[in-house]
Amino acid sequence: MRFHHKSLSVRPGNRVRLDKWPTRIKPVYESKEHYHEMLAQHVEQLSLLQQRLYASNQYAILLIFQAMDAAGKDGIIRHVMSGVNPQGCQVFSFKHPSASELQHDFLWRSTRNLPERGRIGIFNRSYYEEVLIVRVHPEILLSEGVPDGRHDVKAIWKERYRSINDLERHLYCNGTRIIKFFLHISKEEQRKRFLQRIDAAEKNWKFSLADVTERKFWKQYMHAYEQCLSATSSKYAPWYVVPADDKENARLIVSSAILDALENLKMRYPESSARRRRELQEIRKQLIKQD
Repeated sequence: MRFHHKSLSVRPGNRVRLDKWPTRIKPVYESKEHYHEMLAQHVEQLSLLQQRLYASNQYAILLIFQAMDAAGKDGIIRHVMSGVNPQGCQVFSFKHPSASELQHDFLWRSTRNLPERGRIGIFNRSYYEEVLIVRVHPEILLSEGVPDGRHDVKAIWKERYRSINDLERHLYCNGTRIIKFFLHISKEEQRKRFLQRIDAAEKNWKFSLADVTERKFWKQYMHAYEQCLSATSSKYAPWYVVPADDKENARLIVSSAILDALENLKMRYPESSARRRRELQEIRKQLIKQD
């Protein structure tokens, strides 16, 4: 069973109002046991499709995850991608840029980690941080070497949206399929998860005072996300707004979207030529004769 995730996609050109998008919907699973059964099926199917992706060597898949803190990005990546061959999958997390990265354009540190053909690349946060956290904290622009005279901040965001759209269209035309997920968590659910991280000793490492500080900018972040989702969802790189208050449901929604994207590629294993098949049969005969 798959979730019909199309209803959660942002239509190109539509203005997003996140207060109109749910953070929780009716579960696609009937019980915890049913959830584990569905997820196991999705993981198995994803593993088979990933092998076909690697063998056909025509396309690359780029999965982008953006969210507020504690929305479940790490858990989704860990659970949904658990059956994928590590040789065919790479995960990159993007935090505060290094001094070296700040010497380049805002897309550089992400684009150098794009997946090769036949592989799945996962960005846990991405170049979208440059129109999200930087928009909420525009003082960060001072450390990014924005040229003198660029005081029109609104123009900077529009130009960055255009750069991102141009990059994603370029990647699509060259075989990279991009699927972008915004994990939409409510402020109250985030509060509950922060408290769990404090109360559970094994989760203390996940929590920092900076997480609470950023909660003060919740409205500004929602505005930044609304502007970003509205400006950068396209038919070649769609955004999905995934209700994230239910972690298990979010994982099934994400895995359904990834499976559909892979199946739509209609990949096939490379076909052997007549000459190659004769060679293999000759090798087979030799192997049978061996002790």
